Amino acid sequence: MTQANTPRQTLTSATTDALRQRILMGEWPAGTQLRQEALSKELGVSRVPLREALRQLEAEGLVAITERRGAVIAQLSLPEVLELLRVRVLLECDMLLEAVPRQTQADLDAAGAFLAQFEDALHRRDVGTWGILNCRFHLALYQAANRPQTLALIEQLHNRTDRYTRMQILLTNFSDRAHREHSEMLELCRRKDAVSAAAFLRQHILNAEEALEAWHQTHQGESGRGVAARQA
Repeated sequence: MTQANTPRQTLTSATTDALRQRILMGEWPAGTQLRQEALSKELGVSRVPLREALRQLEAEGLVAITERRGAVIAQLSLPEVLELLRVRVLLECDMLLEAVPRQTQADLDAAGAFLAQFEDALHRRDVGTWGILNCRFHLALYQAANRPQTLALIEQLHNRTDRYTRMQILLTNFSDRAHREHSEMLELCRRKDAVSAAAFLRQHILNAEEALEAWHQTHQGESGRGVAARQA
């Protein structure tokens, strides 16, 4: 990334994208402190676009900024994760109901392509891309609703829960089930059965919630500690 002759807004956007990608790929575990001086040198940008990028990531819920520690990778408690999953149910089921009648073959092909990439990543245990490909598959199904503001909110929800999606798949042996459910949901969309597709999507998200909560109770008891962001 180079700063020479690059408009500030474009530079901030590029910096934000670069940091977001690294967070979603699991490069930094939750709670990791992001040192601005080191990142500024590494990315080749000044402190101004870097600070603005961190503020944007804070707004997205990926980074927390405090006076004492500066910017750190955000960590959610189990109740917070479950709440975000319930918000996903509300928004995504509504979006899918509206999208299915409008989906074109190109929309379905795009979703199918992301699903194939997701399956390949599962087989290769490419943990870092699981959450990203899961998000892209879902967004491809909702695109036809033509509600860009809602779509952006859904993407932010996926980004905020990305590491927990990866952890849930990795630690609960959920990969085969996740792929089967995605395949079934895509098939319902191909049949133009919006009501069944939305109902199935609701259960799909609730299944993920149930698996994550069960794992947490089994491995961390009832102590109320936050979900550990373990990486492969």
